[in-house]
Amino acid sequence: MENSVTLDLAGKPFTLKTGELALQADGSVLVSLGDTVVIATAMMGGVRQGTDFFPLMVDYEEKFYASGKISGSRFIKRESRPSDNAVLTSRLIDRPLRPLFPKKMRNDVQVICTVLSADLEVDPGTTALTGASMALMLSGMPFKGPVAGVRIGLIKDEAGNEKLIVNPTYKQEEEGRLDLVVAGTEDAITMVEAGAKEVSEEIMLKALDLAHKHIKELCKLQKELAAKIKVEAKEYIEVPINPEAIKAVSETITESELDSISGMTKHEVKEKIHVLEDKLIEKYKSQVEEGTFTEGDLKEAFDEAFKKRMRKNILEKGIRLDARKPSDIRPIKCSVGVLPRTHGSALFQRGETQALTITTLGAPGAAQLIDTMDQDTTKRYMHYYNFPPYSTGEVKPLRGASRREVGHGYLAERSLEPMIPAKEGFAYTMRVVSEILSCNGSSSMASVCGSTLSLMDAGVPLKEPVAGIAMGLVTENTDGVLTPGGKYTILSDIQGMEDFAGDMDFKVTGTKNGITALQMDIKVKGLTVEIMKEALAKATEGRAHIMSKMLEALPASRAQLSPYAPLITTIKINPEKIREVIGKGGETIQKITAECGVEIDIEDEGLVMVTAPNQESGQKAVDWINSIVADPIVGNTYDAKVVKIMEFGAFVEFMPGKQGLVHVSKLSAKRVDNVEDVVQMGQVIKVKLMEVDREGRYNLSYKDAKQE
Repeated sequence: MENSVTLDLAGKPFTLKTGELALQADGSVLVSLGDTVVIATAMMGGVRQGTDFFPLMVDYEEKFYASGKISGSRFIKRESRPSDNAVLTSRLIDRPLRPLFPKKMRNDVQVICTVLSADLEVDPGTTALTGASMALMLSGMPFKGPVAGVRIGLIKDEAGNEKLIVNPTYKQEEEGRLDLVVAGTEDAITMVEAGAKEVSEEIMLKALDLAHKHIKELCKLQKELAAKIKVEAKEYIEVPINPEAIKAVSETITESELDSISGMTKHEVKEKIHVLEDKLIEKYKSQVEEGTFTEGDLKEAFDEAFKKRMRKNILEKGIRLDARKPSDIRPIKCSVGVLPRTHGSALFQRGETQALTITTLGAPGAAQLIDTMDQDTTKRYMHYYNFPPYSTGEVKPLRGASRREVGHGYLAERSLEPMIPAKEGFAYTMRVVSEILSCNGSSSMASVCGSTLSLMDAGVPLKEPVAGIAMGLVTENTDGVLTPGGKYTILSDIQGMEDFAGDMDFKVTGTKNGITALQMDIKVKGLTVEIMKEALAKATEGRAHIMSKMLEALPASRAQLSPYAPLITTIKINPEKIREVIGKGGETIQKITAECGVEIDIEDEGLVMVTAPNQESGQKAVDWINSIVADPIVGNTYDAKVVKIMEFGAFVEFMPGKQGLVHVSKLSAKRVDNVEDVVQMGQVIKVKLMEVDREGRYNLSYKDAKQE
């Protein structure tokens, strides 16, 4: 039976409809916002043997047909691997959904959001997120939803005043100062993802408040539709910690032994953990053999006890694993120019987390062309994040970039993007790669700091340097619900174990003037605006400290580029002259690039960018182009090459791409019966421009030039 509900969302109808499509899915919904239509489905499977985590799979599927496009590839027209945008949107949907399932659930769960129609005005991502929640609500799974997502922008109105808006268009996102995605339940915000152009903490908090108002409405709409459907609860498998193992740990491991687990490095902490684990396994060897519990059960129970004790020490004593106070930041080391032949390089280290970031400068033509379901775009600044297994002391097969690597790379990219200089002043394409060599938390923020230093080392004139920090939170809570009036501690520069055992992962990047990117995942319900405000304030303090250490290594962008980087010269020409530079069938521009050994990129607005291996060849090409676009001046003398001889005179090329006639009467002061008696094909002669006639033809004189 078909059922639907609708509300108005920022002037467009938002509709949830079920009972018509994908009838064999456990839960399915057709969600639409204006002309954008997404089908979201949810399925639950069994338990795979050996699974010790919750295997939730979320896929966001872009379809070219949704926007009336055919892939630009000449050889592959079928949608193949997901684009980076699809991967990022999949992560955006996954993050607020995952905490709403039982922690110990082990059934396979798959959510697929397929874009069927895209209006090319508003990003479908938040529409898909809300649809995914609705599909789960209808599936009968143990999902503690609903959850919904909205996008917030910051634009200028007609009077020039900034205002926050819901569901900004692509154009408004590009022109505005904020692109914020917020997900949450009726009770609280659970996830935040933002790119910004130095936005203040105050504006960010107002944007979060506006987003949550609309999230509440979307959650109520989902409940309204769910109430119309008779949803049958599904049986699922939950694997709690073995109670006998919990008892064994509590009877064997003392609080003082748990408190002894500390150290400045991950290795020190793990060694102490392994000693206590071995103690447990040795003591309960017979119970393991009898099958009362397994070694894995003991380790799991011990891990739970260790995390609880670590949280208690932070809340009650303000003591962290590495003896830091809550607001302390680990020791920082920065160095630049660490690689001899790269265009820019930097090593940023905070505690054990180490990021080596390399910058490569290229010609404008090296920019990435992005062919997706939405409009094709070009990217001239890109950042890639690599997280090899040795960075955490592990052995794993290399399978290409993971979703996590794509996500962290994008976060660092959008952190720096507002500070990248405009093409008119710095025409280079910039490719930045962060290699995480060692990791103990906050590696994405290390890649942001490393990127800033690497770009500055390469001579990229950043508008402002950017630094980043990862914040954490430990709270008093019951089953994931914040205790009213309970204690909480905000942690600066969290390390790995604090991330896993904490209640919030809050990454903030920015300049001295404001925030450039923000990413937050909250694991507890009831987080107040006051706590968020305090976390933002502490993040600002932490960023300032980190920035001071970075600027000690390199106070400003280098004045000179690396000698191994290409040289780019930009000139502005009249757009009407572009065809003259290109020439018939590209003949002129091909001749310039071949003879000068350069690359030339021309934009429709008349911006010409010449990329050369050295100053001499670049200047030669620039002079050539300037001579082509220059307007001939009557009365000036030019060196001209004879290109054609006729009975009535000789045609000469006196400027690149410009030809004129030297009439037979203008060849000599004497009578000339035969043109070839005076000039020959290919001869270079001095000519004077006498006039430009009504039809734009150039009349030149050989004899007048000789007289001068």
